[in-house]
Amino acid sequence: MERLGTGIGWRPEIADAVEGMPGIDWVEVVAENACPGHLPESLVRLRERGVTVVPHGVSLGLGGADRPDEARLHALAERAQALGSPLVTEHIAFVRAGGPLTASPRLEAGHLLPVPRTRDALDVLCENVRIAQDALPVPLAVENIAALISWPGEEMTEGQFLYELADRTGVRLLIDVANLHTNHVNRGEDPAEALAELPLEAIAYVHVAGGFERDGVWHDSHAHPIPRPVLDILTDLASRVSPPGVLLERDENFPEPAELEGELGAIREALEKGGAKAAVPSGIPATGTPSAQAQAPAGDPTRQRLALALAETALLSALVAGTPVPEGFDRVRLGVQARALASKRADVVAKVAPELPEILGTAYRPAFLAYAHGHPMTDGYRRDALDFAEHLLLAGRPEEAAIRGELREWWLERSGPAPRSLKPTVRLARATRRVLLRR
Repeated sequence: MERLGTGIGWRPEIADAVEGMPGIDWVEVVAENACPGHLPESLVRLRERGVTVVPHGVSLGLGGADRPDEARLHALAERAQALGSPLVTEHIAFVRAGGPLTASPRLEAGHLLPVPRTRDALDVLCENVRIAQDALPVPLAVENIAALISWPGEEMTEGQFLYELADRTGVRLLIDVANLHTNHVNRGEDPAEALAELPLEAIAYVHVAGGFERDGVWHDSHAHPIPRPVLDILTDLASRVSPPGVLLERDENFPEPAELEGELGAIREALEKGGAKAAVPSGIPATGTPSAQAQAPAGDPTRQRLALALAETALLSALVAGTPVPEGFDRVRLGVQARALASKRADVVAKVAPELPEILGTAYRPAFLAYAHGHPMTDGYRRDALDFAEHLLLAGRPEEAAIRGELREWWLERSGPAPRSLKPTVRLARATRRVLLRR
């Protein structure tokens, strides 16, 4: 495995700062935010300087019951090729449920949700990972996620689950030490035990990030400084293996460049403290060789996918559509997770459609959270923004005529196949909508 060194998550808000930071060997970019034909100039300049860029996907849903979507896999492969990346990464999570397998409406979480650590779920995950590996031009690494909730009836620890996944598929691992801390606080899991069970030779690189605790629940925010316990876990990992790369993640609430550089310095100190005393070499061969016994499926694939689909759909429906909590789950924790998903959804809609909070002002967030409670997301954040605006307008809101008119114009401009200013005939096609929304 190629040694990456020390890196930072590239985000548009800190692009200039990242370019000017000393000691940055590589950056990671959210794959869905990078368009191969129109890469940001900052990323192009970094590539020209020899800085490695790794695309980090968030929407494949490898832990879901459905097989990976071919279009999403093709898009991830395109980004890897456009960026000249040595590998791509994704998450061990599900992000959508429902659909044909369950004969129910398709639901989207808008965030990463944990996969049950059962043998049946592992079989499905392994098959999905193999499908992704076959479709990608470079090696794949998958990340352990942070979780607020636990599945009932789990059969393996996180370390055991990840070990079997790597052994059976040859996939590399992206270990997030902040997520190990999150699961320690929220699920009572010992980070040291997880590290002891991991196949350390499979680690591609490591994520480090900040978060915050509220009412006994740790939130993996990526918007706060790295806490000492997370750095201590990094030190523990570094005492076991020298990771090929370590990356600082920060997604919002960006501090001054000097503070980011200070966090990178703290990461380097934690690595040095751990020392290069690993008992196994860092990195694995380009192609893993799972054992014949590990490759044998444990059950009927069709039954496994259907059972997982039903379980994940019931959980996601409880979280985003208010249906009954499935048996065995902690109702209080599910409530925390549901509120976190709605809050995350409001934040992302505000980013993809920044005009909405500008038009609605302080009323945006409470209005969106009220809307989200009864309207699950089914087709991505941009569609969600349009549906939210339409919902308000059909309800005769906002009450102020001028604000309502501005919102109506925004919705009309974006709800068709082309802007009204570029395609006059769209105005005629939207005539009935104007009648509905004229209040």
